[in-house]
Amino acid sequence: MLFKSVRSFAAIAAMAGLLTSCQSVQEVLSEPEPNAGPCPSALSLYDAHRIVELRNDEVIYENVGFTGEILAVRSLCSYYGERPILANLEIDFGFGRGPAAQGSERTYEFFVAVTRRDMAVMAKEIFPVSVRFPAGEDRVFRTETIDAISIPRANEGTSGVNFEILVGFELTEEQIAFNRSGQRFRVAAGQD
Repeated sequence: MLFKSVRSFAAIAAMAGLLTSCQSVQEVLSEPEPNAGPCPSALSLYDAHRIVELRNDEVIYENVGFTGEILAVRSLCSYYGERPILANLEIDFGFGRGPAAQGSERTYEFFVAVTRRDMAVMAKEIFPVSVRFPAGEDRVFRTETIDAISIPRANEGTSGVNFEILVGFELTEEQIAFNRSGQRFRVAAGQD
């Protein structure tokens, strides 16, 4: 399988044979040989790193429903010899509940994609993250972990610098346009 999550998500189908390893990065790091090169870049896409649900077209605070933002993405990898690149990914999220939000629970969807640097997507997986806002709270922060992303290499000289691991929310065209416009309602606005 391409992505193995340490969270209990629904079964994840194998994607194009891209992942075949069940070893974790911690297990691989115990091996004596160093990486053949740097790890792939791991980052969130600007157009997809936040989600804002609006009740109608007027962009004012009173119309804001649920929001989410990817606050940080961290990765650790290991590879040597002819082995594939094996990476772990940690994603910090901030979620918000605005005045127009209905209820206290929301399931968001985010994607993790492996690409050739500045080229085509090799594989993409969508993950759910369910959030419950405690009574009286309008912000929740979570860290999600994706374990054992395995990226095959053409040969032992192929470095991790040739790949990227991209993260973002699954968005509608309107939400993408909102993000591209530069407008925002930050989850942690007004917080120290």
